[in-house]
Amino acid sequence: MPADLAVIGLGPYGLPLAKAAVAAGIATLGYRTGPEAASLSPAELRRMLSGGFRHATSPAELGRVRTAVICAPTPPGADGGLDLSQVEAAARTLAAHLRPHTTVILESPVPPGTTENVLRPLLEEGSGMAAGRDFHLAYSPSRIDPGNRDFTPANTPKVIGGLTSACTESAAAFYGRLTDKVVRARGPREAETVQVLETNFRHVNIALVNEMAVLCHDLGVDLWDVIRCAETKPFGFQAFRPGPGVGGHAVPQDLTAHAGRTLRMVELAQQVNSQMPQYVVQRAAALLNEHGKSARGARILLLGVTYKPDLADQQSTPAEEVAVRLMRLGASLSYHDPHIPSWNVLDRPVPRADSLYEAAADADLTILLQQHRRYDLQGLSVKAQLLLDTRGATPTGAAHRL
Repeated sequence: MPADLAVIGLGPYGLPLAKAAVAAGIATLGYRTGPEAASLSPAELRRMLSGGFRHATSPAELGRVRTAVICAPTPPGADGGLDLSQVEAAARTLAAHLRPHTTVILESPVPPGTTENVLRPLLEEGSGMAAGRDFHLAYSPSRIDPGNRDFTPANTPKVIGGLTSACTESAAAFYGRLTDKVVRARGPREAETVQVLETNFRHVNIALVNEMAVLCHDLGVDLWDVIRCAETKPFGFQAFRPGPGVGGHAVPQDLTAHAGRTLRMVELAQQVNSQMPQYVVQRAAALLNEHGKSARGARILLLGVTYKPDLADQQSTPAEEVAVRLMRLGASLSYHDPHIPSWNVLDRPVPRADSLYEAAADADLTILLQQHRRYDLQGLSVKAQLLLDTRGATPTGAAHRL
């Protein structure tokens, strides 16, 4: 069956798009841009294959689709900005096989101006065609929330910004097959900046509540009760909750490396959030001290080492830095995570606890880093000698909270 859509990049942005397209009945071709981690179960893969998904065996197949969406990863670069090398490589590969009237959409997180100043020249030079005349070009920020069962691609509005109005309408026609609502931005730069704002909004608000967690602990105030009460306000407030750090694929952008502009609030938020693993370790050492134990030689069990609950994704998980800092204090670590069968830190395997309750009972301190649904936190709070809850998930009074 000929494919209608090519998804270029099958990582955290491309794979959900491919799944949504197949679910909508769109024959989809997947093209890998690098060693993207597969996060499909065998059953999910079978469903996708039976629904019209297949992997590209040659770059030439990219020239046989009506729509191509670039979802290559853009990890942090050495200059503090985003590394666009995989986006550029994907553009060159696509350009060599691009046909007239194809709609090309970029979904990777990028600085404003990338679609016009980076992607467009590469596509035009490699294809010999002009964007906006011979093929359509647009940007649409990826709005993926892994594991969220309430918001799916079908009920999450899609923002579109095209190089021309015709480009916008062509991209909108494609996304209209996937989602209930399409929102048209004035252009690619506006659409790109939507992604910057949405990502930074998350990081800044997490930083605020992380600072509140430290302040409230110093004041002897129950932050979790404060949040519970504050979120009853029906306007002007959105509840965020603290944690051991911020993980995930969405990288906060202060735009310094690309636009010569510093978003001071974002820069400050990055500093606050990056200090949270260290704060967790300080709290852990203080708790052990209060109970007559030293961090050196203490048996510490880490619960949940992924960046998000109920997923196997470890991208930028704060658990790694927490583990490194505890190791440097001389602690003896073990971990438990139902989604991670093995875990290495500093190139050394961390022992995995087979029996969760026995491990918690044996450990001098248990630290909840991620709240997986499979954890019976009431039971754990009874079994653990000491329990530090960095997610506020345990019943009130059952553990020491962040």
